[in-house]
Amino acid sequence: MDPLEELIRAQPGLSISLAILGLVVGSFLNVVIYRLPKMMEAQWQRDFAEFSSDVPEPSEKLSLAFPGSRCPHCDAEIKPRQNIPLLSYLLLGGKCAACKDPISVRYPVVEAVTAFLWVLCGLQFGVGNALAGAMFLTAVLVVLTAIDLDHQLLPDSLTLPLLWIGLLLNVDNTFASLESAVLGAVFGYLCLWAVFWLFKIVTGKEGMGYGDFKLLAALGAWLGLAALPTIVLLSSVVGAVLGVALILTGKQDRETPMPFGPFLAGAGLIHLFYPNVLLTWVTGA
Repeated sequence: MDPLEELIRAQPGLSISLAILGLVVGSFLNVVIYRLPKMMEAQWQRDFAEFSSDVPEPSEKLSLAFPGSRCPHCDAEIKPRQNIPLLSYLLLGGKCAACKDPISVRYPVVEAVTAFLWVLCGLQFGVGNALAGAMFLTAVLVVLTAIDLDHQLLPDSLTLPLLWIGLLLNVDNTFASLESAVLGAVFGYLCLWAVFWLFKIVTGKEGMGYGDFKLLAALGAWLGLAALPTIVLLSSVVGAVLGVALILTGKQDRETPMPFGPFLAGAGLIHLFYPNVLLTWVTGA
């Protein structure tokens, strides 16, 4: 191992490397968060246009790589020097260089959160397959959380590959045994599926979306069957407390749906970094 590689693998060299890489990847995650729902909507419009001559196909061709980044207010092109993760936002004072309209704080927050989570991954797992897997998992959970908050949507194009990749990683028992991963995926899906139908039978309303089933199944595939009680309990308790608080403070109506994906993702991350949190919480040890 050469000295540079040894420095990167050691702390704090690993943490610094992961923080910088996390900022860069976090910038790309912002693109995914913003564009993926728009790409899905455009695809739905194209699909609908095939069956209706009255609906024109969307003219704009949008992908994660094209067109280049632009200001959402004035459509000015964002130059490379204005797109340096976190630093450009601070130097520009949180405003567009062209029109001076405010830039959403979401962008630096996603970059900083991704960097922070990747540093935690390095501290928890060290260099190896588990680190690469944890970095991928946390990045996808960041994207799913933001999209669900914005659109109450957990895209199949993210949740389903996440499930299969989790199963493949656990062929080598990376985070759990393969048996536990398969059972985690199955029971993760069935758990929320049963809650969904029980709630619908009792109230006649749909309490959550199918994307929540798939996300919990994916987390079960990554973290194993034993992770499900922690994830379900933490996400349910925190979601219920926050929901009641929002209703009591008048910030949300009782009939307004609240996305559950962010709570599942947050609970999954807690279990990833602190797998004994439920035991500690219950026993106080």
